[in-house]
Amino acid sequence: MQCSESLRVQAYFDREVDALSAAEIERHVERCSECRELLQDLEKVRSALRSGISFDAAPAALRARIAQTLEQESTLEQESTAAEAGNTATRLKSRTRRQTKGWGGRGFWGGALSGIGGAAIAAAAAFFLVVPSLVSPLSNELVSAHVRSLMPSHLIDVVSTDKHTVKPWFAGHADVSPAVADFEAQGYRLIGGRADYIDHQRSAVVVYQHGAHVINVFTWAATGAPNLRNTTLSGYHLAFWQQGDIQYCAVSDTGWDELLGLVRLLREQT
Repeated sequence: MQCSESLRVQAYFDREVDALSAAEIERHVERCSECRELLQDLEKVRSALRSGISFDAAPAALRARIAQTLEQESTLEQESTAAEAGNTATRLKSRTRRQTKGWGGRGFWGGALSGIGGAAIAAAAAFFLVVPSLVSPLSNELVSAHVRSLMPSHLIDVVSTDKHTVKPWFAGHADVSPAVADFEAQGYRLIGGRADYIDHQRSAVVVYQHGAHVINVFTWAATGAPNLRNTTLSGYHLAFWQQGDIQYCAVSDTGWDELLGLVRLLREQT
């Protein structure tokens, strides 16, 4: 009889489950020989497909035509956006002039106010159309993961205050090996760790407790993106740093001084 978890095991193989489900499936596979064999068979199929398929590069002329078409579409889109912003600003400016005409006819105040209003609206429209969001999607992702972890039974996969228990657990559960240390003497007690999914990777999360506050320290492989800056989002502080090819982020609602104190200890440890 086929194991009832076989479909979830296939989803796990394709990395279509969240970190908590992945941890449950891995624990199941450890004791289910049928699901272990299923994973091994899936891996063999994937290896056979990858080794038996040859990839032909597109001709240079075709790549050039595609690049030119994409560039033309991008230029047309930018011109259309700019024209739409200009038309919107013109309509609003005209409306403002009509509204202010009654204040002073064609006098000084009507012209001045309509000119100022139109210029301000045009500037605002240009700003919101051109300037991207100042909050990075990754910061939102980290805060969401931190908040989810605070829900019942979501915080820790491996419960331990011993770094020699927590650190080895991440082997096979995450794509990186994080820095793990207990700083209870300095007020940061190691309480465990878990796996999460950050920046399209299986991230390692080391969990500390500082007073009544939980601090999640996320660790994942740096992907060459621009350096992330410390920020505050939805009441949570995010402290970023990178060492070698590993990216770290400590997230908590504790004070900045307390959060950066743990960051300093971790940087010294690694």
